[in-house]
Amino acid sequence: MTLALPASAQDRDARAEQAFAELVEGRTAGEPQSCINTVSTNRLRVEENVGLVYERGDTMWVARARNPNQLDSWDVPIIERYSGSRLCRTDVTRTVDRSSGMFSGVLFLDEFVPYTRTETEG
Repeated sequence: MTLALPASAQDRDARAEQAFAELVEGRTAGEPQSCINTVSTNRLRVEENVGLVYERGDTMWVARARNPNQLDSWDVPIIERYSGSRLCRTDVTRTVDRSSGMFSGVLFLDEFVPYTRTETEG
C-alpha cells in the first residue's frame, strides 16, 4: 500500500520539479560537490522552488533545497561560512524577506551540482 500525497503537496512538488527543469534546460550535469569556490557572492541567488544558484562563466552550480517549496523570489540568503571563500552545503544558511528584512526560513541544502551549457550545432 502506498500513501498518496495530498493534492496540494503534489502540486507543490510538481511546481518545484518544473522550476528546476526550466532552470537547467540546455545544460549538462557534472559531478556533485559538497563545497564550491566562490569568487563573488553577488552571483549567488535563491531560485524560487529550487534552492541556491551560483553562476560563473558557462557553469551554473545548483544546490537544491530539501524544502524548496518554502523558497520564493523575495528570499535573500544569509550564510555563515566555515570554509573561507568556499561555499559548502553544511554552512548555516538562513533566508530573510527582501522587502521587510524579517527572518523567513532556514535552508538545508543538497550538494552543489555544476550544470554547463550544452554545445549546440549552428
